Amino acid sequence: MLSIWSDNNRLPQFRSLQGDLKTDVLIVGGGLAGLLTAYFLRQEGVDYALVEGRSIASGVTANTTAKITVQHGLIYHRLLRQFGLEQSQAYLGYHYKALKKYHELCQSIACDFEEKDSYVYTLSDPNSIEKEISAIQKLGFAADFSDTKILPFPTAGAVHLPGQAQFNPLAFIKSMVSGLNIYENTWVNDIIGHTALTENGNIKADKIILATHFPFLRAGTYYLRMYQHRSYVLALENGPDVDGMYVDAAEKGMSFRNYRNSLLIGGGDHRTGKKGGNWTELEQFVQKHYPQKWISHRWATQDCMTLDGISYIGSFSKGKPQLYVATGFGKWGMTSSMVSAMILANKVMERADKPATIFSPTRSLLKPQLLLNGWEATVNLLTLSHKRCPHMGCALKWNEAEHTWDCTCHGSRFSQTGKLLESPANKHLKS
Repeated sequence: MLSIWSDNNRLPQFRSLQGDLKTDVLIVGGGLAGLLTAYFLRQEGVDYALVEGRSIASGVTANTTAKITVQHGLIYHRLLRQFGLEQSQAYLGYHYKALKKYHELCQSIACDFEEKDSYVYTLSDPNSIEKEISAIQKLGFAADFSDTKILPFPTAGAVHLPGQAQFNPLAFIKSMVSGLNIYENTWVNDIIGHTALTENGNIKADKIILATHFPFLRAGTYYLRMYQHRSYVLALENGPDVDGMYVDAAEKGMSFRNYRNSLLIGGGDHRTGKKGGNWTELEQFVQKHYPQKWISHRWATQDCMTLDGISYIGSFSKGKPQLYVATGFGKWGMTSSMVSAMILANKVMERADKPATIFSPTRSLLKPQLLLNGWEATVNLLTLSHKRCPHMGCALKWNEAEHTWDCTCHGSRFSQTGKLLESPANKHLKS
């Protein structure tokens, strides 16, 4: 099941590592965040290398809906309450910088880049919309109310942000990676000090950046600080033009955007390893509202969710000053990848970046979600199952919709034959 991006783009291939390597900066992970970081470091003249266990952009990046927006659900009212004005402005300001950078880069790249307005709608809570609009305006940016009548069902209104964007991520990457120092099919099994261990050689680096979606190292307790969430997409050929990007404020709601002559509909969400609506929910929606439209593509993706809904970008932990991380993007990987690349490039270059403290991976863990994550891990560790995840031994659940073995604890996924599909596990299942 290829995404609409993967079905229309063939990315360049890169050699695998053969032998040991020494570099100033090693980037582990060839998704959008890692590739953008490599792109910026090359511009700075930094000695770097990027390694990817499979092929670049073959994971979450290939399965996004590719909305480039600062509108991350109804987040800003909550940020103001929890973090205050300065840090909330830093969060929104960084993502607007990311949006602007995409505008700049895409001027010379044929990637179906389009400026589009963005909407977060609600089915039943107009008060939450008003609060969010007020919060964004308090932060110094434009937002207003919309009735979203173009959607095929009634809503109670939406937060409207002008000047956002959408694009084809793999077409963007195809041009952007030209000339980058990349090694594909080079799986990092462990990192010890300044050395990354692979099957075909060791890589020594002064600084190492983990951009692997979910960090595979047990250090840093990221296995408690995050859980993973699956969502599904259908592409309707010759679908109606919704003239913008839409997402439900509710976690299990639906999203909409167009790509060329297709309408992309997302939804069916659930925690990885749990049951959810998946494509069945979307197919039922299509049958009700667009019964004459043909489904040309279907795909699924997986997102890392943090304790407070904010990415972890910066130093991996207090005891590992040479190690950096970019993870926990939630459903907003396009702008978050760009923000990560800008912040981590600055850190590598040792430039001051004080406003980025809101993204600090070492911020407080005392959040209600921590208890929920710990409970899920405990329950699954005690569950009897003949299939166990090699990451930390949790019971695996059979995903009937995708025919995979999924880990509810931390989100690792495996094919029916045991092939690793999603981290943090870094090895296949034993037969």
